[in-house]
Amino acid sequence: MSKQDLPPGSARLQLADGIAVLRPETAVFEAMVTGWSHQQMARNLSAGTISAQVATIRRFQDFCEVEGPWAWTPAMADDWITELRGIHGLAHSTILSYQGALRHFMDYLLDPAYEWAQQCQDRFATHPVQIITEANSARHAHESPGDPRKRAYSTDELQDLCDTADAQVTHRFQVGAKGAMVALRTATITKVAYAWGLRRNEVRMLDLTDFGPNPRARQFGRFGVCYVRYGKPSKGSPTKRRGVLTVPETAWVIDCLEQWIDQGRPGFDQATGTALFPTERSDRISNGALPHSFSDLCDTAGLTDPGLDFHSLRRSYVTLLVECGYDTRFIQEQVGHEYASTTSLYTFVSPDYRSRVVAAALRAAAGHLPERTNRT
Repeated sequence: MSKQDLPPGSARLQLADGIAVLRPETAVFEAMVTGWSHQQMARNLSAGTISAQVATIRRFQDFCEVEGPWAWTPAMADDWITELRGIHGLAHSTILSYQGALRHFMDYLLDPAYEWAQQCQDRFATHPVQIITEANSARHAHESPGDPRKRAYSTDELQDLCDTADAQVTHRFQVGAKGAMVALRTATITKVAYAWGLRRNEVRMLDLTDFGPNPRARQFGRFGVCYVRYGKPSKGSPTKRRGVLTVPETAWVIDCLEQWIDQGRPGFDQATGTALFPTERSDRISNGALPHSFSDLCDTAGLTDPGLDFHSLRRSYVTLLVECGYDTRFIQEQVGHEYASTTSLYTFVSPDYRSRVVAAALRAAAGHLPERTNRT
């Protein structure tokens, strides 16, 4: 087989034939990592996914303190996971991700097409083995391995959150505080995320041009549709795009957004690009600054329940659409879920809503019951 016929990431494409190196262990490990990166690129995985996977492999190698993957054992993987869980307290979903990276890396090394096992045998008189197996890998406990405490905001909690956000803006304007525009930005981000059911990165990456009219709902003007360009990707895939239609129940956000665009956003020196939410030092708010400012808002509002976070705004949006009677397929498209079962995990309808549903069902059933006659 010529080198032109070899698959991306094969050993013979990454290692120079017949050339001795000073530190063969380091050279071979780096060639393995580079080859795996090339193989993942050939599979059309995103750069972010590849970078995260490689970082996991390097982290495990540092933990093992051995020559390289040809010396890794399942016991080493068990010890690493034990440390991550017991000392660092990593979440179940993170453990799954780390184990997945290790499993895929070892599958790549053990694939005969890439010839890494033979290279290791020739150079180190040993070869890699799979270290993540059915016996020592974590399981998906249920469809959503996240924190079961997470929930949607109640109507009163949402009102408190928005009222507190508005009060902070008003107070800082009155006292002439420098942070008035920052408070207005936080308030607008909170309302926009809820009104269109957006994830944190989706609202962070919005541009001024990411809104447009809905021909069938002209009353919403230029904000009839929110075009999401940085939707959550499937594993290894590019970001997903979708258009989220403005619904009457959250159309109040339009006035808030117009106020931000006309009065708030121009107050930032970095508002020279198209980003909807710039900062004092950057043309776009960072992924770290956004949860920090939102957390401060929640603390001020007294909403310190660990089950509530920024993503709870999205859960609240799904719940609102369900309680307003929107079709389940429409809701699924609005929030960009591939499966309806995922959307169902976001639904936290109120007891009052469930009571109304039961009452309506009883009324409908009563209309079909035969009239009872008195018996003497």
